[in-house]
Amino acid sequence: MPWKLTPLLLFLGWMTSVCNARTRTDLLNVCMDAKHHKAEPGPEDKLHNQCTPWKKNACCSARVSQELHKDTSSLYNFTWDHCGKMEPACQRHFIQDNCLYECSPNLGPWIQEVNQKWRKERFLNVPLCKEDCQSWWEDCRTSHTCKSNWHRGWDWTSGSNKCPNGTTCRTFEAYFPTPAALCEGLWSHSYKLSNYSRGSGRCIQMWFDPALGNPNEEVARFYASALTAEAWPQGIRPLSLCLALMLSLWLSSAPTNEGAISTLPFIIHPFVIQFLLQGGAWGFSDS
Repeated sequence: MPWKLTPLLLFLGWMTSVCNARTRTDLLNVCMDAKHHKAEPGPEDKLHNQCTPWKKNACCSARVSQELHKDTSSLYNFTWDHCGKMEPACQRHFIQDNCLYECSPNLGPWIQEVNQKWRKERFLNVPLCKEDCQSWWEDCRTSHTCKSNWHRGWDWTSGSNKCPNGTTCRTFEAYFPTPAALCEGLWSHSYKLSNYSRGSGRCIQMWFDPALGNPNEEVARFYASALTAEAWPQGIRPLSLCLALMLSLWLSSAPTNEGAISTLPFIIHPFVIQFLLQGGAWGFSDS
């Protein structure tokens, strides 16, 4: 009877939508769910100074970009000068770091959910090009700080970050003896020192010439593809899963000996499970 087919047809429609769903692009051209980020990236013609490379497509507003250039920004009430005046050559790297954090729409592959009052997402282990990390460390090694992790542990009683009791102001090199110690330890592993160089398409550039395009778009695409391939080896499993489910549906709804449509609950047949476990298609495997 036609009415008996309705649930099956609805389920088939749902599976078709699942089969057509995109996953990899969810990691591309996105903004984090954080305190000052826009909901979606878009043009921002009036981005300030070091943040201008992202003006064609940004997750930050012009106001945010202006605040990022101040010694003590109202965005987070954070000051670079907690151990005396930070050297300008060093400060420019921190400004660029903040511009990347607030403005870049190309960090999707590394966004992670967090349970923090001021943000719901952060990025983790972004592969920072080795030249960017090296120059950051070189330009900051003679500036001073009192902590090796700037994410937590500050004294906020004055309203801005101050060195906590028991800490001592020393050179950056004392707290960060290597470039990796700085780039990876400073913000609780937001970055990971990459072995790749700028222009390789395999590491995120903190600095780039917008006239030549944004190289981080290619990097994000590469790592998004890698994540998708890891989740669905050989690129075959999404289609195979849908085909297997449709096959099970067809078998479950096949006519009985009496010619009627079976109304038994939907069951994935054992050989379909074997089909999935063998790599999603006979003749294909994960290796």
